[in-house]
Amino acid sequence: MWIWCAVASALMLGIYDVFKKQALAKNSILMVLFASTSLSALFLSPFLFTELLEHEWQLVLKSAIVTISWVSGLAGMKYLPLTTAGILKAFRPVCVVLISVLLLGERLNLWQICGISLAFVALFMLSSASSKEGIRFTHSKGFFYMCISIVSGVCSALLDKFIMQDMPPLYVQSHCNLYMTLMMALVLLGNAFWDKKTSVRFVFDWRLIMIAVFITGADFLYFYGLSLDGALLSVISITRRLSVVVTFILGAILFSERNVARKAISLAILLCATILLVIGS
Repeated sequence: MWIWCAVASALMLGIYDVFKKQALAKNSILMVLFASTSLSALFLSPFLFTELLEHEWQLVLKSAIVTISWVSGLAGMKYLPLTTAGILKAFRPVCVVLISVLLLGERLNLWQICGISLAFVALFMLSSASSKEGIRFTHSKGFFYMCISIVSGVCSALLDKFIMQDMPPLYVQSHCNLYMTLMMALVLLGNAFWDKKTSVRFVFDWRLIMIAVFITGADFLYFYGLSLDGALLSVISITRRLSVVVTFILGAILFSERNVARKAISLAILLCATILLVIGS
């Protein structure tokens, strides 16, 4: 059951990424994020009126980490083609393994070594394909932002496993969205105060509603699947990264992006690397 929740969550995440890319054409990064999190918090507001649990600080911490991940991820998506940004986001499972090795002292087995090696091959090929579009990873703001988003996203995923042991899924989701909305409101106010030249003008876009709908559904399926008996965080996290396939296909069709064939090879290699990591884990 939990694996199908992860698959359905991945499909919704892929569509969510496409709507985010489109919404950035009319509104700023901060405004898109504030509007979508506010709507998500509104959808989940009936679940807010429950007694606060003992470990509420964990949700505040998670909300701060997710806010960093989302802001940097949207910034990366704004400066990169959707096909490139989507593939970069799929490197999260590789980061989980690397963090486990560097910080937790874990040793890699042969499957994992092969998987990480293939992932770096995919990254090199993606860099080569992107350079033909005038994007050089070593000098790209978009790539830098995506790296921040990936690392903070990994930290959030590692925290989820501990949170879901003590709290119901809808409680976690509703309170995190509320805290993220408050944090984004503070960021918007701070941005307006320090940079008065930057417009905080809001333009209504129906895609903002779709962003909120799809991320709410995707997160619910993720949290619910993670709360089920026998659920494995590593497998769920990797399965959710399959959203890159949806993002890649729709990005290539809707935005007519270049070098799709070369990027598709990078994506195929990365998926093979992911499979090896699953086997090795």
